[in-house]
Amino acid sequence: MSKSNVTSRTVGHGLALAGLSAGSIATAVAGECPAGKMQANVRPMVDHKPVGVTDVTLGSINLEKQPANIKDRELRFRKLTIEPGGIVPWHSHDDRPALIYIQQGEIVEYASNCSEPIVHKAGEIRPEVAGTSHWWKNLGNETVILYVGDVRKDPHDHNM
Repeated sequence: MSKSNVTSRTVGHGLALAGLSAGSIATAVAGECPAGKMQANVRPMVDHKPVGVTDVTLGSINLEKQPANIKDRELRFRKLTIEPGGIVPWHSHDDRPALIYIQQGEIVEYASNCSEPIVHKAGEIRPEVAGTSHWWKNLGNETVILYVGDVRKDPHDHNM
């Protein structure tokens, strides 16, 4: 079987799994910044390194080779596992939109445009778009599992 067939099949299986997981419970909009707490660049960038995080690409599609013909873009589907105390380091979504599905656990987001931490719980979906820079931390005792679909431009961009 060719690599592209394996990748496409893997993506299909991953998307089907995510769809089943999302469809089996009432999917909620992710936690949001509390009213009156949004402000541009209210939280400065921090230089945390990844801690207790496993990032596995389950599949990807070169969007330039698809009917959408989006040059230099890849649709990527990943699974992030964050152990208790784990950190997803600071990163930006200015050039990499994403949807995050919190499959298991509870995790806290520290966003550049919110003065308060934002709590995300299992069953929620968090859109990440231009203007979003942030880092995440698992403050609980349970492993957190996130499924991430993003559109990546630079194949060497290994930001979580």
